[in-house]
Amino acid sequence: MTLTGPGERSRLVDTFVSLCEIESPSGAEAGAASYVRSELEALGLTVDEDTTATETGAACGNLFTRIASPAAHRSVMLCAHVDTVPVADGIEVELVDGVLRNRREAILGADNKAAIAVLLEIARDGASAPPPVGVELVFTTCEEIGLRGAHAFDTGRLQSDFGYVFDHASPIGELIMAAPTYYRVIGDFLGRAAHSGLRPEDGRNAIAAAAKAIEAMKLGRLDDETTANVGLIEGGTATNVVAERCRLEAEVRSLDDAKATAGMREMVDTLTWAASATETDVDVSVEEQFRAYRIPAADPAVAAAEAALRDCGVTPVHKVTGGGSDANAFAAKGFRCLNMANGTEANHTPDERVSEAALDTMLAVTRRLLVRAAEV
Repeated sequence: MTLTGPGERSRLVDTFVSLCEIESPSGAEAGAASYVRSELEALGLTVDEDTTATETGAACGNLFTRIASPAAHRSVMLCAHVDTVPVADGIEVELVDGVLRNRREAILGADNKAAIAVLLEIARDGASAPPPVGVELVFTTCEEIGLRGAHAFDTGRLQSDFGYVFDHASPIGELIMAAPTYYRVIGDFLGRAAHSGLRPEDGRNAIAAAAKAIEAMKLGRLDDETTANVGLIEGGTATNVVAERCRLEAEVRSLDDAKATAGMREMVDTLTWAASATETDVDVSVEEQFRAYRIPAADPAVAAAEAALRDCGVTPVHKVTGGGSDANAFAAKGFRCLNMANGTEANHTPDERVSEAALDTMLAVTRRLLVRAAEV
C-alpha cells in the first residue's frame, strides 16, 4: 500500500527535519512555535497564541487554530507539543536506510515533532479542501515538564466532541487506554554543620537523614499499577564537614489515583519520620504533575481510531502506560482525549529515531481518523 507519493513524502520529511533542527527544550520553545505558526498562517489560517507563558514558564503561549468544515456535524481536536527534553548536543538529522536520526550524540526531537509534521500536513489538506470534520489544532508548550501548556490551555474554547494527541513512542497501532497519576515529592533536609574530625557529635547529618528515609521507602514496582522511585539526591559541601543540607527528589505513579495518593502520603510520612529520627528538619513539597485517566473501549474516540488504523492495514492494540501526556491534562479538564502511538523509538535518548514509513503511516492514519470521526 502506498501511503504518500514521492513528492509529498519529501515535503513531510523536510518539514520534520526542519522542526527537529530547531532546538526547543521546555522553556525555550519559541523558535519551534514560530515555525509552526508561520506554516499555518502561510496557509491562510488564523493562529491564536494564548497568554499562558507566564504561568507555564514557556518562551511562548500555546497555539490554536481551527479549520472549518461547513457540512460536518462535529469537530475533532488534534494536539502535539512543541517542546522537547534538554538537548545535550546539536541536532543534525540524517536519513540512513529509511530511518531518521541525529548524527550528533543527542536527542532527535521526534518526540513530538513527528506529530507536528503530520498535523501541518493535515492543515495543508484542510486549506485545499474542506476536511470531513472540523479540525481544531492545538500545539502546546512545556509538556515535558509537567504538561504545563495543556494544563493552562482553555479547553472551553474547543468545539470538538473529543480529541487526540500523538505522543506515545511505540509502534503505530497502540492506543493508550489508561495513564497514571504522577506525584513529584521533594524533601529538603536541614541538619547542623560541624567539623567531621573534631566535633562530629555536634553535627546533624542531612545526607544521613535522607539515606534513612530512602532505606525505609517502598520503591520500584509496587504492584501492577503502581511504581515509586528516588531519582535524585544531592547535598553536603566537603568530606570533612557534617552535611547541613540534602535534597531528595522522588516520584510515585499509579494507574489508580487512590493508590498514587496513598503512596505519595506514605512517602511524605517517611520523610518526616526520618527527619525526626535523625534530629534534623525537613521541608517537603508535593506536586501533582498529572492525573490518571481511563478511556472505555466503547468510546467513540476509540472506535474512530480503531477504524482508521484498520483502514490503513494496522491492527489496533489497547495499551496502558506509566507515562503521562497532554491527554492526561485534557482529561482532567473533562475533555475526552485519546493518546495514540506515533511510531517513534527510543525517545529522550541519543538513539531516538523514526522511519520514513512510520511518518507516512501516521499521516495516513490521521487522514482516515478524520473520516472515521465523522461517522461515529
